Amino acid sequence: MSQIETLPVQPMRDRLHRYVQLETPSGGADALDALLDLLEPRYAELGARTERHPSATGANLVAHFPGTGDKQHDRPVLCLGHHDTVWPAGTLDGPVPWLEQDGRIHGPGVYDMKGGLVVFETAVELLAQRGSAHRPITMILVADEEVGSPSARELVAEHCRDAVAALGFEPPHPDGAVKTSRWGSTRVRLRVTGRESHAALAPEDGASAIEELIDQLLVVRRIAAEHPAMLCNVGTISGGGRTNVVPGEAWCEIGMRFTDTATENSALAALQRLTPVRPGTTVSADILTSRPVWTEPESTDLTDVLTRAARAVGQQVAGRPAAGAADTNLTGSLGVPSLDGLGPVGRGAHAPDEQIIAATLPERAALTASLLARL
Repeated sequence: MSQIETLPVQPMRDRLHRYVQLETPSGGADALDALLDLLEPRYAELGARTERHPSATGANLVAHFPGTGDKQHDRPVLCLGHHDTVWPAGTLDGPVPWLEQDGRIHGPGVYDMKGGLVVFETAVELLAQRGSAHRPITMILVADEEVGSPSARELVAEHCRDAVAALGFEPPHPDGAVKTSRWGSTRVRLRVTGRESHAALAPEDGASAIEELIDQLLVVRRIAAEHPAMLCNVGTISGGGRTNVVPGEAWCEIGMRFTDTATENSALAALQRLTPVRPGTTVSADILTSRPVWTEPESTDLTDVLTRAARAVGQQVAGRPAAGAADTNLTGSLGVPSLDGLGPVGRGAHAPDEQIIAATLPERAALTASLLARL
């Protein structure tokens, strides 16, 4: 009988339910800190020394688990998670309720990524129960990962300096494969100013910021076409006020994904060169958040360890690149051997059908414990 079969699902399901019941939208500092009030004592119970790093958008939590056995003085493994979700407060009572059906658990954040938090804590618990020697483990819980981790970037970078490896507990690929590299991701705000005037009595005195923004987005479309290794999405747009006033302001936010650093640098440089089409307007492109490209590593050492760890618990787990961005973009770009996607298998990140396969909670915990014991 494998270790997978001996791990009960119910305790992990119960922990997940408690975490999901506390809705934690990005930016909701009080709600996010309320979840830390559950997680922090849980980590302390498992032997960690914890520290909160306050932020206007919610505190980030660092938990230091001591190493054991002959590995207690080795360099630490850096683990990464986040406790914010894309879902606004009230989602549980509306479009995405908690639902258990046909071996699946549905709910806001079950897949991205509160299920991953349960996997991590269970893995640490398993290491202690089995007396497995392991390196020190540092877990960083980020409060604003879904909006680019602006409050935690330096915190993560600081802990990369000594880390022997980094493990992320984001969702895996749909087939359970972990993520061995990630595209870069940058959010840009394109802002246009114009000149207001009466739209009927003196339209010639005005300069429409909205019309200028439309023209600039056509230029952005051309930039995207010139960089086929890039994805570009205009996610939100706003401007103007009354229909009888030539609009004096307009803006949009653009999400850009890059497969390589050269494409990233070239496309962002092109945005900085945008110039107004019509007199009386100004254009600026400001980077809001940026996650660097994490390229596929030349060495397979870490994936080889993963393969052996999976085999030891009766699993076969592959690894391949991913398009989505996360905090492992930073660890990987800084040269720390990294893997991500150790959370439970499921689907529907950021979608109303967000769900996980319940049985994969103990499977991923067993895999993670096995991996941590072999690093």
